[in-house]
Amino acid sequence: MNKIISYIKRNKIKSVVVTILLIAYYFCLPKQLFTDPTATVIESRDGELLGAIIAKDGQWRFPHNDSIPEKFKECLLLFEDEYFYKHPGFNPVSIYKALRDNISSGEVKRGGSTLTQQTIRLSRKGKSRTYTEKFKEIILATRLELRYSKDNILAYYTSNAPFGGNVVGLDAASWRYFNRNANDLSWAESATLAVLPNAPSLIYPGKNHERLLKKRNALLEKLLKNEVIDSLTYDLSILEELPQKPYPLPQIAPHLLQNVAKSNYGKRIKTTIKKQVQEQTNVIVKNHHHQLRQNEIHNIAVLVLDVNTRKVVSYVGNAPTDKTHQNAVDVITKPRSTGSILKPFLYAAMLDAGDLLPNTLVPDVPTQFGSYNPQNYSKEFDGAVTAKRALARSLNVPSVRLLQQFGLDRFYYYLKQLKLKDIKKNANHYGLSLILGGAESNLWDLCKSYAAMAGTVNHFNENSSQYYTNEFLEPTFFADAEVDFGNLNNEKTIFDAASIYLTFESMKEVNRPEGDENWQFFDSSKQIAWKTGTSFGFRDAWAIGVTKDYVVGVWVGNADGEGRPGLVGVQTAAPILFDVFDILPHSDWFSKPFDEMQEVAVCSKSGYRASPNCRDTEQKFIQLSGLKTKPCPYHILVHLDASEQYQVNSSCESLDNIKNVSWFVLPPLMEYYYKSKNPFYKPLPPYKSDCITKGSTTMQFIYPKQSGKFFLPKDFDGNTNELILKIAHSKPETTVFWYLDDNFIGSTKVIHELAILPEIGKHVITVVDELGNEAKRRIEISE
Repeated sequence: MNKIISYIKRNKIKSVVVTILLIAYYFCLPKQLFTDPTATVIESRDGELLGAIIAKDGQWRFPHNDSIPEKFKECLLLFEDEYFYKHPGFNPVSIYKALRDNISSGEVKRGGSTLTQQTIRLSRKGKSRTYTEKFKEIILATRLELRYSKDNILAYYTSNAPFGGNVVGLDAASWRYFNRNANDLSWAESATLAVLPNAPSLIYPGKNHERLLKKRNALLEKLLKNEVIDSLTYDLSILEELPQKPYPLPQIAPHLLQNVAKSNYGKRIKTTIKKQVQEQTNVIVKNHHHQLRQNEIHNIAVLVLDVNTRKVVSYVGNAPTDKTHQNAVDVITKPRSTGSILKPFLYAAMLDAGDLLPNTLVPDVPTQFGSYNPQNYSKEFDGAVTAKRALARSLNVPSVRLLQQFGLDRFYYYLKQLKLKDIKKNANHYGLSLILGGAESNLWDLCKSYAAMAGTVNHFNENSSQYYTNEFLEPTFFADAEVDFGNLNNEKTIFDAASIYLTFESMKEVNRPEGDENWQFFDSSKQIAWKTGTSFGFRDAWAIGVTKDYVVGVWVGNADGEGRPGLVGVQTAAPILFDVFDILPHSDWFSKPFDEMQEVAVCSKSGYRASPNCRDTEQKFIQLSGLKTKPCPYHILVHLDASEQYQVNSSCESLDNIKNVSWFVLPPLMEYYYKSKNPFYKPLPPYKSDCITKGSTTMQFIYPKQSGKFFLPKDFDGNTNELILKIAHSKPETTVFWYLDDNFIGSTKVIHELAILPEIGKHVITVVDELGNEAKRRIEISE
């Protein structure tokens, strides 16, 4: 050490010069060797190529890859640099031979460059090939050898070597010329690509193929002589043909590629996509698109999520349509009218709040809220229908009435918790139409919400009846993304597990429209909770299905918003949904969350908790919050004579002959429609004629449903059509008297309908029954 210090003191100038040279040598190599733009590449979860977007400079140059296939490596080293792993970056023997041959011939015959030097030359593109530049390459090559391992240097070369045309790097070349991953290349294909960087122009179709074939076969012969391949492999390899034209790169998930490129342009991204499922889904979408386009329906989107990992399994952003029909639009992320697809959220919210039980009868009668008059798809009414059946059949009127009962603001609060980002305006803006498609959402958010609900039930059963705090998280299509469900606690996140489970149980029912006989695609062997939706004007068709392991979401329509007859969820989106479920692994059904449920007696006819008057009951598991629902209001105790044909009381029958019987009675308007669909419904018997009756008797207008303006059209003969008045009476046999503006116009019994022809202007219709009950409607007849 002292000798070194002493030497430096005696030779200060030399020491400074050496120090400067060492510093210059240390910093002569740029930190980033290659700065060229690269293509955006996405791969499946298993590393298979799904698609790529060309680099900004128009080159097919994939991002740097540290992995080099063994076959290509053997071919490259044998062809370009046999002593690669032995030299320090340059090969003095090769340089000497190159100088000798070049000087003797008077022109450049050989380069004598090692692969390390060629890597430096590639990074210094555009430099002239002079002896000065060659010297610089040697210096930089030795520095490169000190910074990186041999394998890293080889990877740099392989990723940036020219392979003809606008193809750069082995990964891009293997796909462009052989339509496969570099790891799957044969010996002949590897040899072809190994010789190309030395003369990339040889690859052009129809040009120089004889020279390229000669180079390739010479390399294959060299591989044989070096015992890298055997004679059989050699004989088969030389028979392989050269590529005739470049292949287009795979575009298996083009819309996902667009999505990834927004934030990761120029990167190689491993996604969560299962390639086989993605390809099969593409085929399903293509086949259905061929059928649907006959009806001028051109766009389809499908999203498949893994419930347990919350990762995307398949992502089809659009059908394989054309540019005219917006084939580049990623419909998965675009807001569309929801139709009925939000109904399960309302159902779950009402169960969660304890406002409903699955089998509770809810009204399905003509309904009007101001100017809003919801209608069922069938234009018919059931009078009363169980809540779960109303959901399964996607009945509009019961859904609107339930929303009005539950409260628009309360439901809107639940939707905001679900983070449906396209529902941006306040609750009053949407009104009660919110439940029928008055709002917009997108396939991503809807699938995310259904997956979170499924995950809630799964995790509750797997974690000692506890909930994750971050259950309703964003799904991901990035393979390296960490999915954090949060911490476990005893508090539900949005819906409790029992309410979700009961919602899914209801969604298992087939919601086929009435009269639809061609439901051949429904596979009853698979237990799937699913829901369809159709927006106003037949613009959007939805279908979303849930199992314990997967969520599949489908949207069908036209990206430009054009509606088409027959564009209905159950007819267009549902068949795609079940075709996709057919390619997914079988899932068991959800386990029942017993800790959030209790078995109680439920009235068989009304679906309410059984009251003392309910004769027919059954034991049902309900959500704990359902314990606060009221007992059955539709079963009353009536007094009948011995024949049970008449109602009686002490005024007309002795107490010994009176039978006390539980009777199922619906309100008049519900009863009017219910008994037409339920032939076994028995209205209350009439009172015996000699009985003195007291108590409530009710009647309700069927038409007009509420006060308002009416126009009376004319028939073909020019005669004005009559206005048909109609009421429902709890005791149809009662005589009802009709008045128009206090003028008696007639009476009815049993069937309470009356046709009138009022003059233009305002009128008051009054009905009075023989017991003194009264109802009114104010109408205005317009021209």
